[in-house]
Amino acid sequence: MSDVKKVATREGYGKALVELGKEHEDVVVLDADLAAATKTGMFKKEFPDRFIDCGIAEGNMMGVAAGLAAAGKVPFASSFAMFAAGRAFEQVRNSIGYPHLNVKIGASHAGISVGEDGATHQCNEDIALMRTIPGMIIINPSDEVEAKEAVKAAYEIDGPVYMRFGRLAVPVINDRPDYKFELGKGVVLREGKDVVVIATGLCVNSALEAAEKLAEDGIQAKVINIHTIKPLDEELVVAAAKETGKIVTVEEHSVIGGLGSAVCETLCEKYPTSVLKIGVKDVFGESGPAVKLLEKYKLDGQGVYEQIKEYVRK
Repeated sequence: MSDVKKVATREGYGKALVELGKEHEDVVVLDADLAAATKTGMFKKEFPDRFIDCGIAEGNMMGVAAGLAAAGKVPFASSFAMFAAGRAFEQVRNSIGYPHLNVKIGASHAGISVGEDGATHQCNEDIALMRTIPGMIIINPSDEVEAKEAVKAAYEIDGPVYMRFGRLAVPVINDRPDYKFELGKGVVLREGKDVVVIATGLCVNSALEAAEKLAEDGIQAKVINIHTIKPLDEELVVAAAKETGKIVTVEEHSVIGGLGSAVCETLCEKYPTSVLKIGVKDVFGESGPAVKLLEKYKLDGQGVYEQIKEYVRK
């Protein structure tokens, strides 16, 4: 894997904002004193008059974004996921979600792959929080290519969008001619008849690595990339369940309230199926190198492989 191109999805966020800024004068970017980390500094350099540093005041930033949206602008409010979804939840809910304003939230440094910053900054609850806000669309791209497409798609949506980006550089898996980003549509990356693995974010690559290892054991795993968690591609999820009767969800998020919960809610109602949810259990994270943390929490390719293998063979 050393020769595989690796780029953090937050890099895609920064690049896409610059591209949008060149095409649309109504794009305004806000940040909470983290422009270097969130990569919004790229936009600031190109369009300083359309960049607002709100300081370490995330709730206030969401209020400013709401005001800009009400005035006809398309604001992209950026910060770490822990602060954008956690600290500013009330403002996101009441000032953006309730009036259904056209605000785009760029949440970087999500999940345990934040690494050494530790549990206080490793947000494994943001998808669960954002899913509860009526009308909020949630996009969790798997690589730089998908991140850029997600930002462009978010601009075209009239309403609030939550985009989730990571700190860790991850393999670019969507750099192919036939790739097409469609909001609310999952992407089948690998066919298989024994089990269906539905993954999101950086765990899409882990799912692909696990599928390769499973194939060596004679287990054929179908891998689906779900980049849009809300609205979920329910049709694809149900069809996948009908194919194998075994579903595995994989996410760098709590197993409570995230992709796994969304899939289970759909299947419980439309096609009851056995589901294994792989993600962060009901625990806080801890400080350590990102790659080591993914290994410890069994969210890397090997860890996902071991869990799926045990599930399939039971």
